[in-house]
Amino acid sequence: MAGIISFNGVEFLNTFVSLLVALVLGTLIGAERQYRQRNAGLRTNALVALGASAFVDLGMRLMGNQGATQVLAYVASGVGFLGAGVILKEGMNIRGLNTAATIWCSAVTGAFAGADHPAEALLMCGFVLAGNTFLRPLVNFIERAPIDESQTEATFELRVSTDDASRDALRELIEERLAAAKYPALEMRDVEREEGVEIVATLAPTSVDAAELDALVDDLARLANVSHATWASRASD
Repeated sequence: MAGIISFNGVEFLNTFVSLLVALVLGTLIGAERQYRQRNAGLRTNALVALGASAFVDLGMRLMGNQGATQVLAYVASGVGFLGAGVILKEGMNIRGLNTAATIWCSAVTGAFAGADHPAEALLMCGFVLAGNTFLRPLVNFIERAPIDESQTEATFELRVSTDDASRDALRELIEERLAAAKYPALEMRDVEREEGVEIVATLAPTSVDAAELDALVDDLARLANVSHATWASRASD
C-alpha cells in the first residue's frame, strides 16, 4: 500500500528511460563480444549495464548525488570481481583480459545512464565499440611486425652446458665476457642435467643487440669444455 501511495509517475518514467538506455547500449557492446565468440557476450554485458544503471538510479532516488556516488564505488569493485571470472590462464598465456575490461566499461555505461546522463552513456558505448573494433587492425599490425631486440625491453637468458669439472671456471669466464659486452648478469644459477650442468645467466632487463649476443654465444660454443650454448628472451613483467 505504501508503494502505491508513494508512487511518482515522473520518477518512474525517469527510471524506465535510464534502464532502457542502459539495456540498449549494453546490448550493443555485448553484441560485438558475442560476434567475436567471447566468454562474456551479449546477455552478460547487457545485464551488467542494466544492473549498474539500476543501482545508481536507486542510490540517487534514495539519497541524491551522495547516494549515487556511494553506490558507484561498490559497483566498480563488484564488477571487478565479475570481470576476474572471465580471465583464464592457459600455460604461459592469459586470456580474457579484454573481455573483462569490456564488462567494466559496460558497467560504466550503465552507471552513466542511471545517473541521468544518457548522452555520456551513448558516448561511452561508442568509445568501447571503437576500442574493440577499430583498434583491432592496429593490434594485428603490431603483433605481426618483426621484433627488433634493440627496440624492446625484455629479460634475456644465456644458457651454457658443460661438465661438472669445468663449472666454476666457465662461470667466471661467462661473467667476464658479459661484463666486457656491457650486459651484466642479474643472476647466475646452475641447473643439474643428466650429462653435466647447465649454467644459466639472467641478464638485467634491458635492450640488447641480437648480433652481439649471437657472437658471444658462438665464442662460448667453441670452447672445448662447452657442449651447447644459446640465448633466449622473455617479456619483462
